[in-house]
Amino acid sequence: MNKVLETTKQVVDTSEKVAINHDIIQKVCSDLFLKDTPFWLDGTPFPKPELNEVDKLNLMLTMNALNFCYWGEPKWTVEYQGQQLDGAWAMIASFYRALGEGKPIFNASYLENITEQEVGNILRGQPQIPLFQERVNILREIGAGLNKTYQGKFVNLLESASQDVLTLLDLVTQDFPSYHDSTNHNGAEVLFHKRAQLAISGIYGAFKGQGYGSFRNIQDLTACADYKIPQTLRKSGILEYSNDLAHKIDTKQEIPAGSQEEVEIRANQLWAVEYMKKSLQFRLPGIRSIDLDSWLWLQGQNKSSGDKPYHRTKTIYY
Repeated sequence: MNKVLETTKQVVDTSEKVAINHDIIQKVCSDLFLKDTPFWLDGTPFPKPELNEVDKLNLMLTMNALNFCYWGEPKWTVEYQGQQLDGAWAMIASFYRALGEGKPIFNASYLENITEQEVGNILRGQPQIPLFQERVNILREIGAGLNKTYQGKFVNLLESASQDVLTLLDLVTQDFPSYHDSTNHNGAEVLFHKRAQLAISGIYGAFKGQGYGSFRNIQDLTACADYKIPQTLRKSGILEYSNDLAHKIDTKQEIPAGSQEEVEIRANQLWAVEYMKKSLQFRLPGIRSIDLDSWLWLQGQNKSSGDKPYHRTKTIYY
């Protein structure tokens, strides 16, 4: 079993602020039919440029290294191909824009020595992106890690894992510390590894399970513990919050990273998806957590006026 599930189960079993409504899971899943579940990156609201195989691979590691914490007032937005974009779409657009401008953003030595000015140009938008200095440090870490252990090439990291998902997850989270997404809860380490799992599932999706994306045990990845999927699960009634936690979220109060409330939200989100998968397996043999994750995240991009906010946590992990 993925250690993420092992360590988060104890949180779910002792949760006080967050609960999973299993009756609603059964109801939602009885009406849910997922056919040819789209890879989330295929849902971009703009045409994607053609990338060679190696750059597709590089994009997943490098872009997902910065794929976190977009909220703020006002929200960071990027203009790309005549559109104003925010969140993950804005981050992806920033990378595509940088490639179009000829910036060597997949060169490990360039990343290891990248300046604040260069990062500011790559991520230029309005206002400055949150946690800017942390993103500078992470890009330098990615470049240094690739140069130190993998001769500057992400493909060498992939080959070191011999196409095994959990081995690759271990390597990414060990060799790139900013990808090691964990916390201490009641004296025990709890793992989430949101961005690392997203990068790996992104490789699988980008290559349609072929070539560089031909992994063994892809079904062992969990959903990705973030902002948008808990919001979607709450909207459907699958996730339920205590009154005080619901009030904090609805009034956009910050939930500290590593707090009981934040850890319970993330752990229960992961296990809610696991229970959904179990409910669907009879009708949809082979359904995987990453399929539900992609579908739920894309559902969260369909915004309506009555939507309740997502929880606010300032962190580099999601």
